[in-house]
Amino acid sequence: MKDYDVIVIGAGPGGIFSAYELMKLSPELKVAVFEAGKKLEDRKCPIDGKKIKSCINCKSCAIMRGFGGAGAFSDGKYNITNDFGGTLYEHIGKETALELMKYVDEINMANGGEGTKLYSTAGTRFKKICLENKLQLLDASVRHLGTDKNYEVLGHLFAELSDKVDFYFESHVEDLKVEDDGYRVILPDREYTCSKCIVSVGRSGSKWIEKVCSNLDIETYSNRVDIGVRVELPAVVFSHLTEELYESKIVYRTEKFEDKVRTFCMNPHGYVVNENTNGIVTVNGHSFDSPELQSDNTNFALLVAKHFSEPFKDSNGYGESIAKLSNMLGGGVIVQRFGDLMRGRRSNEQRIAESTVRPTLAATPGDLSLVLPKRILDGIVEMIYALDKIAPGTANDDTLLYGVEVKF
Repeated sequence: MKDYDVIVIGAGPGGIFSAYELMKLSPELKVAVFEAGKKLEDRKCPIDGKKIKSCINCKSCAIMRGFGGAGAFSDGKYNITNDFGGTLYEHIGKETALELMKYVDEINMANGGEGTKLYSTAGTRFKKICLENKLQLLDASVRHLGTDKNYEVLGHLFAELSDKVDFYFESHVEDLKVEDDGYRVILPDREYTCSKCIVSVGRSGSKWIEKVCSNLDIETYSNRVDIGVRVELPAVVFSHLTEELYESKIVYRTEKFEDKVRTFCMNPHGYVVNENTNGIVTVNGHSFDSPELQSDNTNFALLVAKHFSEPFKDSNGYGESIAKLSNMLGGGVIVQRFGDLMRGRRSNEQRIAESTVRPTLAATPGDLSLVLPKRILDGIVEMIYALDKIAPGTANDDTLLYGVEVKF
């Protein structure tokens, strides 16, 4: 007899909603969720901006691992669109994919997210303004929960699930074996059997799933990697966009190489933060729904997608190498004024302190041109000047660039 009917590996969004649907549709099943990180209430990053100002490489990063996954302390943005954010529609069709996104939104609303605003690009005047400046504004509806509301929603979901599903936290699964009638989930000190297994380990588990697939002779292919910087500037610069759309997914095709550069994860009145993926420190951002918790700045990423096939296939490895170089030069995340970058000089503590933009993350002043490949950096610079046409002030000298941001 099996220990469980279904075991879910990973308690990020994929794992949580898998368990939720099993609980709802098949309550008779015995289900367990194994998560390498901690419970939601125990996830606490030691960076306090005072005694500890930068990443200290905790054994398990509280930002990246634990109930809620890497999104637990995110901006709490839920994009309802097929234009970006994944390719689920290629497998189940665009209409079905949108229906499922709306269904997830309904669950979030029923678990603490009620009252939050749903933004939309439908009929916005900014589409025309973008096109007039060689930019494309992608279609989307965006639900913004904010980091605070997002945490509340996750808490409600865990409370609902915990009575019916067995959760094992700080339980790193070492291996997964296929047996004649099911699976064996192997931990350092114990093993469990199940009839079905759902693996949803996210970015932190990318190397692990690659190893498991290799052991089980499951064919894999190289996905793209997105590499770039996080931009921080006064919130007023983008306020005409963020007040109407909240998040603007804008794409630009560079003149020099015809590469696509896109905005990602826009956080009005937000904060720039560290994140640690398998010992590599990169940058991200988030913002709160509550006005009293907001900053005077807006931040967003500018990313260039790279995909490798032959002879080099390791897109993730390429992104990791660039992030490691940033860590080597800056001891973590590097910050540089846009004006310093354009003048070919590194930023220093004095110029950052004199900047009109007050940084929300304590990062090491440095030179991003020593980290990012020239082609990627050239594309980012082009994009900043293009955005300056629709949001004057983007290309100001004091605009801050944090690097690197990598989406594996």
